[in-house]
Amino acid sequence: MSLSKRSQVDPFIVMDVMEAARAAEAEDRQIIHMEVGQPSTPAPLQARQAVVEALQRDPLGYTVALGLPALRQGIARLYMQWYGVDLDPNRVVVTSGSSAGFLLAFTALFDPSARVGIAAPGYPSYRQILKALSLQPVDIPTHAETRHQLRVQDVAVHPLDGLLVASPGNPTGTMLDKTALKALADHAEERSIGFISDEIYHGIEYEKKAVTALEVTDSAYVINSFSKYFSMTGWRVGWLVVPEDHVRSIERLAQNMFICPPHVSQIAALAALESGDEMTKNLAVYAENRRLMLVGLPQAGIAKIAPPDGAFYIYADISEFGVDSRTFAAEVLAEAGVALTPGLDFDPLRGGQTIRMSYAQSTNEIVEGLRRLKAFMQARFL
Repeated sequence: MSLSKRSQVDPFIVMDVMEAARAAEAEDRQIIHMEVGQPSTPAPLQARQAVVEALQRDPLGYTVALGLPALRQGIARLYMQWYGVDLDPNRVVVTSGSSAGFLLAFTALFDPSARVGIAAPGYPSYRQILKALSLQPVDIPTHAETRHQLRVQDVAVHPLDGLLVASPGNPTGTMLDKTALKALADHAEERSIGFISDEIYHGIEYEKKAVTALEVTDSAYVINSFSKYFSMTGWRVGWLVVPEDHVRSIERLAQNMFICPPHVSQIAALAALESGDEMTKNLAVYAENRRLMLVGLPQAGIAKIAPPDGAFYIYADISEFGVDSRTFAAEVLAEAGVALTPGLDFDPLRGGQTIRMSYAQSTNEIVEGLRRLKAFMQARFL
């Protein structure tokens, strides 16, 4: 029995780094984890309490495929609170994390062999999910001087059936402003290109608020999640906003592909929406960690970075050190006990010269990680 060609996707390198870090920890080494976008904070207290109460009260069986009506309404209210957007809750689809949102969006919008543009560097699973669905990811190079965000002139040279943008982006944390996002959405609409906006890091912004695609168009698919801002990665609950006339098609797909999102996670998510004060405290930690990184990395000799507007990542160019990113990350882990992600995860062509560092951990861990990086760089390169 042979495997399908669709199954032959690339590995998620950060998971390999996590395994190497785990092996080092098994040998009683203390590792500073800057490799993964995993908030160090737990799910909101109200969310955890709501789950305890529900487990004592309810059987927690299937819900409807589109998600609990109260949660869909709560997510719609969030758009008014954050952006002033009056969103019909009927357009909100609760999903099993953002990953299920991508599966639903890609399946609903594109037929096999469709060409979908994505930024390089960008989240690696975009590329692999597209391949697994017999779609063609089209890597569109971005550059530090444009803060690694797509522009219309970058996109226009490619024949596309779809376009996916991410703001704040992973691995860079940079954002599109309203003018740039509207220009991309307009370009897509004029050419009947399916437009998807990944907004999973919204809420984690520093000097300005992120713009949702719903502020500039009603034709986009918008994907978000409770994983990052709400610190609920393992709960696997997110959402998808789709045009009104697409809801029934999405519902049919969701019924057959997933039946419904996890009931217990939806209860937690509904309570998390009322946890703004706790989330504000978490954001203050990220902001301080970002400040420390922007000061400490240049002091360590890692200065070629595009300062992030949001999320909790810094993407750095290490080409001047004459070592590829996988080797660099392996050496930093082995010698300094700091786990980093090679850029090859995010940019198959140019990622050998870049690394991604997460500052989602506690501030004490960031301070220690920077101290170790500085010592490593001084001993190895400076």
